Amino acid sequence: MTAENGKGNGVGVETWSAPRAAKRFSSLSDLSVTYEGHSEEIVTRPPDISTRGMFINTTRTFPEGAVLNVKFHLALSGYEVRSRAEVRYCLPGVGVGVEFVGISADCVKAIEREIEIRDAAVEK
Repeated sequence: MTAENGKGNGVGVETWSAPRAAKRFSSLSDLSVTYEGHSEEIVTRPPDISTRGMFINTTRTFPEGAVLNVKFHLALSGYEVRSRAEVRYCLPGVGVGVEFVGISADCVKAIEREIEIRDAAVEK
């Protein structure tokens, strides 16, 4: 990844530019995250999500490759998504970028539909 024009985003964190493989949105609720093999639930704030993964806002630090279990409801449809997610990068004190691992085709379709509904509403 490369820094975008070397500028920060005003909160002491570099903004990064990389082509996005999937559209993202932040329309979900009831996010539950646990570190695989541990019992405590991770405190989070609403994330940025796509069909491939999500950015989870949390002050908790995880190593790259750590596997988390995520569960949440899509805000518009109410569809519950459950998946394992592998940490791809960590911004200490800000959050982690994760890629879904073994997410079901039904969950991917539900996320795609949620993005389409949200995009249609934004275009009006």
